[in-house]
Amino acid sequence: MKKKGLGKLDAITLAFGAMIGWGWVVMSGEWITKAGTFGAILAFILGGIMVLFVGKVYAELTSAMPRNGGCQEFSKRAFGKKASFICTWSMILGYIAVIAFEAVAFPSVLQYLFPGYVKGYMYTVNGSDIYVTWVLVGVISSLSVAAVNYFGTKNVALLQTACTLIIAAVGLALMGGSAVNGSMANIDAPVVNGAAGIITVAVMTPFMLMGFDVIPQAAGEMNIPYKKIGKLLVLSVVMAIFWYAMIIFGVSLSMTSGELAVSGMASADAMQKAYMGSAIASKVLIMGGICGIITSWNSFYVGCSHAICAMAEEGMLPSFLAKKHKKYGTPVNAILLIAAVTSLAPFLGENMLTWLSNAGAFAIVIAYFLVSASFIKLRRKEPKMERPYKVKYGMFTGVAAVVSCGIMLFMYIPGAPAAMSVYEWSIVLLWAALGVVFYMAAMKKQRVGVVYHTKRLMVKQAVFMGMK
Repeated sequence: MKKKGLGKLDAITLAFGAMIGWGWVVMSGEWITKAGTFGAILAFILGGIMVLFVGKVYAELTSAMPRNGGCQEFSKRAFGKKASFICTWSMILGYIAVIAFEAVAFPSVLQYLFPGYVKGYMYTVNGSDIYVTWVLVGVISSLSVAAVNYFGTKNVALLQTACTLIIAAVGLALMGGSAVNGSMANIDAPVVNGAAGIITVAVMTPFMLMGFDVIPQAAGEMNIPYKKIGKLLVLSVVMAIFWYAMIIFGVSLSMTSGELAVSGMASADAMQKAYMGSAIASKVLIMGGICGIITSWNSFYVGCSHAICAMAEEGMLPSFLAKKHKKYGTPVNAILLIAAVTSLAPFLGENMLTWLSNAGAFAIVIAYFLVSASFIKLRRKEPKMERPYKVKYGMFTGVAAVVSCGIMLFMYIPGAPAAMSVYEWSIVLLWAALGVVFYMAAMKKQRVGVVYHTKRLMVKQAVFMGMK
C-alpha cells in the first residue's frame, strides 16, 4: 500500500500558499483605488466571511469523506451524478483559471525585474501587445510546474513549504517598513465609491481566497487525522483573510492615493518607499511575489489534476484521464491536459488576468453554492454519518453559506454592480459546452459498454442452454 505523503505543515502551506498567490502584489493598488483602504479591507472581510462559512462546510464534509475528489464526492452523495458533474466541472474551471492566470502573471513579473527582455512583437489582443520572449517565458514556466507535479505530490509539498515561508517573511517586512516609515496621513480616503466600491472588490475575493478547497481534492494523499484536516482548512482561510488585510493596510501607509493611481505594481512600489527608496527592497518583494506564483500554481495543479482524475474514475470524463503514474501515483494524463490548456493563456496577453479572475470567481462560487447545499442535504438525509470534525450550529452555517454564495452569484449577472464582460461570459459558456461534450461522450461509452457486456452474457447463456 502506497504511503500517504502530506503532513500537517504540507496541508497548511498547500492551502495558504494557494490563497495568497500573486494577486497581493499586482492588485493591491486596484483594490485600494476602487474601495479605499478600509473599504477594501471591509470587502475582504465580507468576502472572507462567505468563504469562511463555506470553509467550515468543507471542513466537516472533508473529515466525513476524506477521499480524493472533494466537492465531487460531497455533491454526488447529496444530489447524484449530474449535480456532482456541474459542481466539480465549475470548480475545475476555477482551478484552471488560476493556473492560466499564473502562466500570464509570471512573464509580467519578469518584465518588472528585467524590462529589456521582452522582444519580438507578434500581434495585439484587445490592446495588449504580444511578444515572442514574453510568450516563451509563460509557456516554459507553465510546463516546468507541470513537470514538478508529474513527479509526485511530496516534491510539490517541499517546494510549497519553502516558498510559503519566503512569502510570509516578505509580507511581514512590507508591513514592518510601512509601520515605521509610513503614515496614516497617506490614507486620505478610507472608503471610496461607497457600497459600490466595496462590492466591486468583494466580488474579487472568492478568486483571491480560493485555495483552501485543494485540501479536500487531495485528502487521500494526506497522513493527517480526519478531525485535524477540518481544523487546518478553517485555519488556512483565517490566515489568508488576515494576510490580505495586512497587505492592503501596509501599502496604504506608504502610498498616497495619487501614487497608487499611477503605480503599475503597488505592493512593490510601497516596499521601495517604505525602505527609503531602495530599489533592492522592491525587487525583494517581487521575489516574494514569484514565490506566491509558485505556491498558487502548485496548489491548483494538485487540486485540479486530482479533481479531473476523480471525475474520470466516476465515468464523468473520458477514462484516459484517470490514468496514474505507476511509480509516483500522480494523475499524469490529467496533468498533461491541464498543461496543454493553460499554456495557451500567454498567447492572449495580460488582458487574460482580469478575464480569468472574474470567470474563475464566478465558477468557483457556483461550486461553493452546490457544496453548501450538499452540506444541508446530508445533515438532513444522513444525520448519523460519522463526522470527525462537526461544525457547531451546523444548519445555521450551511444556510449562511448558501445565502452568501447566492448573493455573490447575483453580483456577476448583467446589470449588477460587478457584472462580467462578454469575454468572461465567453470563457464560462465555452467551458460549459466543453463539459457537456465530455459528459455525453463518457455516458455514451458507458452505455456501449453495458450493451456489449449484456450481449456477451446473453451469448454465454444461449451456449449454456444449448449444451444442456
